[in-house]
Amino acid sequence: MISNQYSKNFNPLEDKYISREFQSYGVHIAEALGDYKHKSLYIKLAKELPRPAIERALRFVIDSTARNKGALFMWKLRQMGVMGKEKSNSKLKDHKSKP
Repeated sequence: MISNQYSKNFNPLEDKYISREFQSYGVHIAEALGDYKHKSLYIKLAKELPRPAIERALRFVIDSTARNKGALFMWKLRQMGVMGKEKSNSKLKDHKSKP
C-alpha cells in the first residue's frame, strides 16, 4: 500500500513545514502526479477522503499516459463516487430554500 509505506517515511522533525501525516501524503500525491501547483488541494483531499479511494485513483492515474494527470485523478475520484455528490446536493438545497 502506498499510504503505509509513506507514513513510515514521515519524519516530523525533518519535514520542516509539514506537521501532520496527511500533509505529507498530500505532497506525495502532488509529486506522483507532477502537479505541484495544486499541492494544497491534494493535502485537503488526503485529510478528508478515505485513503483506499485515494490510493485506487492514484494507481489508476500513475498507470496511464495522460498529459494532465491531476485532472484525470479528480475525474477518477468523482467517477468512484468519493467526491462531487455532496457539493451538488448542497447547491440544490440552497437553491430550493430561496424564494
